[in-house]
Amino acid sequence: MILVTGASGNVGTALLARLHADGVAARAAYRDPRATAEVTGSGGRAVTLDLAEPDTLGPALQGVETVFLIGATGPDQTAHELNMVEAARAAGVRVVKLSVWRADEGLSPIARLHRPVEEALVASGLPWTILRPNFYLQNFLRQSSVREAGEFMLPLITAPISFVDVGDIARAAARVLTGDGHDGRVYDLTGPEALTYAEAAEAFSGVLGRPVRYVGLPDHEARAAMLSRGMPEFHVDALIEVARAYRDGGAETVTSAVPDLTGRAALGFADFVRENRRFFE
Repeated sequence: MILVTGASGNVGTALLARLHADGVAARAAYRDPRATAEVTGSGGRAVTLDLAEPDTLGPALQGVETVFLIGATGPDQTAHELNMVEAARAAGVRVVKLSVWRADEGLSPIARLHRPVEEALVASGLPWTILRPNFYLQNFLRQSSVREAGEFMLPLITAPISFVDVGDIARAAARVLTGDGHDGRVYDLTGPEALTYAEAAEAFSGVLGRPVRYVGLPDHEARAAMLSRGMPEFHVDALIEVARAYRDGGAETVTSAVPDLTGRAALGFADFVRENRRFFE
């Protein structure tokens, strides 16, 4: 049995769908008992747990062989995930952790949330695997301005980024969770190409058949724009720091981890837009 934390998130949802399609027994973990009841009421496997409450973790691990670990991004994420590492150690179960790009270098606040958990896993004596995906392609789905104004506005980054699809992350995670030979491995997950935001705008234009442009916002303008949309201050400041970390390079590396793990090519940017054009038209 695989326990999937973060079951309501982008990766967790895609991973559960992948495991279900592959006929793999998986238990979805939710913080909200209403979500648990909805899944179990329809015949699925689900459990309620709160990573902030260690007493809820042991029962959720009963009958589990492997945990897919991802906590909600926030100031307490490290502590919450460390709670699960300790519970997993007590139960003797394997952990596959979803981390972030170059987490070991601590270049951004988000990386620094993940790194202590990676270190704890390495020291735990448990079998573990770490997945470090680059920027998610699905972040572009939040850019309603592509549809409304033919542009997308993001914090200024001039260097290329090897964006990766959430579906590819889920497929890679499913192979790691169900296959052998992955213990003690770190996989850097990317798409098949590295594009600047300006090149991404060109790809949008080519697929949609109309001009789309990228507007790179100075940090103070990007921060004000995100706060005006109701984003929590912690998340806003973390994203600004990510942009600063990779503004001039560092996220352009393309790896073969996705095709190596899944046996299929990673999704490219133009194909991502084609698959999701209903969001942009």
